[in-house]
Amino acid sequence: MAPTRPLHRAPKVAVVGVGGFGRHHARIYGELMALGECRLVGLVDRDVEKARPHADAWGVPVVARLEDLPEAPDAVTVAVPTVFHRTVAEPLLRRGVHCLVEKPIAATSDEARLLVEAARAGGAVLAVGHVERFNPVMTAVERLGMKPRFLEVHRLAPYTFRSADVGVVMDLMIHDLDIVLHLVGEEPSGVDAVGVPVIGPREDIANARLQFPSGAVANVTASRVSLTKMRKVRVFGPDAYVSLDYDKRQAVLVRTTDKLDAVRRDPKAAAAAAAAGSGLAFTDFVRSEFLTIDEAEPLKEELRSFLAAVRDGTAPRVPGEQGARALTLAERILASIGSRPGVAG
Repeated sequence: MAPTRPLHRAPKVAVVGVGGFGRHHARIYGELMALGECRLVGLVDRDVEKARPHADAWGVPVVARLEDLPEAPDAVTVAVPTVFHRTVAEPLLRRGVHCLVEKPIAATSDEARLLVEAARAGGAVLAVGHVERFNPVMTAVERLGMKPRFLEVHRLAPYTFRSADVGVVMDLMIHDLDIVLHLVGEEPSGVDAVGVPVIGPREDIANARLQFPSGAVANVTASRVSLTKMRKVRVFGPDAYVSLDYDKRQAVLVRTTDKLDAVRRDPKAAAAAAAAGSGLAFTDFVRSEFLTIDEAEPLKEELRSFLAAVRDGTAPRVPGEQGARALTLAERILASIGSRPGVAG
């Protein structure tokens, strides 16, 4: 995405869709307004009375239509149901109104491309709400600059009935598809997936194996019928691996030591030493350390990044093109699931 014209002032912002997730955008914009980082000009929701407490908390108006706001916003969070993302965001982008669209960017990859085109035509910032990119755990891993060879991802959660209109791939797995694509840095050449419905008509558990041209492989599992929550990623590189726990905000780095280099140079001598009872153990060949994790609320960091892009005319950290890329991969996974007889997709 090309840089846009900078504002050089605190952006005027609004939230369209003040439901389960939009209300958190409203709260954080209110907090950032108190710090002078933006000016929240109002909230927009078809159910005005339901949204009113969130507007009253920050002393801003709430209206049923965006055009009824007393002031036109520079930037908007679009947090309506996914099927309406294009309907809301496309005309705004074409008018030059900057948009942060919640994930997934759109209902289909075709609609996602239209949003990207609209942003280019209007010279607007289009950011996508892949909030895990802003998780301090992920930020710590990015600083390492690892080139992954194998990734193992698990995202498990209890059923919430919040996103019953889509399956677990679009509901939960898409977060991790964005992370995998970001870390590997290329599109998968092969996708093999399976999904199983448990409660609803769509897949509630899914697993995808992704193969990349570089030889990297990712195994991604998502479930929304788990009794407990889990959000873990393991990233294996040539000489190290990182184990990430999003919920615990914990990242452990394991690296090889010089002793392993000696084993690689002369594996027969190492085997003979082990047979002779040298006392060597696997822990002699690796060392582990906890990475420093910043204390930050991921959604607040996401909104700050979006506001900075709007204010300074720079590209957002997760631009529309990357949101479209994650959605396209999700569609490939659903196609693979649907190709299996008797399995929902």
